[in-house]
Amino acid sequence: MEQAVVNHQMMGYDRTSTMFSPDGRLLQVEYAKKTIRQGSTAIGMVCKEGILLVTDKRIANRLIVGESVEKLFQVDEHIGATISGFVSDGRILIERARIRAQQHRVTYDEAIDVLELVRGICDMKQWFTQVGGARPFGVSILFGGVDEDGGVKLFATEPSGIFFQYKAVAVGEGEVEVNNMLNKEYKDGIVLQEGIKLAIRGLKKVLIKDFDVERLSAAYIDVNEKKYKKIDVGMLRKLSK
Repeated sequence: MEQAVVNHQMMGYDRTSTMFSPDGRLLQVEYAKKTIRQGSTAIGMVCKEGILLVTDKRIANRLIVGESVEKLFQVDEHIGATISGFVSDGRILIERARIRAQQHRVTYDEAIDVLELVRGICDMKQWFTQVGGARPFGVSILFGGVDEDGGVKLFATEPSGIFFQYKAVAVGEGEVEVNNMLNKEYKDGIVLQEGIKLAIRGLKKVLIKDFDVERLSAAYIDVNEKKYKKIDVGMLRKLSK
């Protein structure tokens, strides 16, 4: 396998995202996925009260002001997002998502469906795998929201432009371990506080001695009010004990 990768590199198949290798791989897209797996852990979960999003801000330097590290975003009143991977790529895509959501609201006088927003962002991601001189976005975004009809939806997007809907999912560092834990412990209809506890256990599993509740950001989109709401760090601190 290593020899095959080396051969692909020598032949130039990894120099552009527009060229398939002989075994049918887009190596630049695979490298983008590796970037995500090196990023901070982000978790999304469908709860009884709505969609829960939790992320580790990964503040490595004590001189950095924690509030300046942003990995949790409000896209619209009823949609939130969190990212893992190349943060600046994520910021650009979040801004595009916000513009798309506002354009839809102005044009149609209604909130955009979560699926429609995700499909638009993933179309842009996919386009960057076919353009010469461009590279794939090295970021995975979890979008969660509540539609006008009350539908609660959580999606994870990938650099290739593909997306999937989940009940619970983790991306970033330690995603395999956290997703295995979610598969075993997540239950339909889980209440918000239990969901937060489950997410924190997952982050503790990944971060081990580096875990610090002060590094966490969390929010949820309320299923009844269809509103994005931040979760106070005091509640996270209480539920982490």
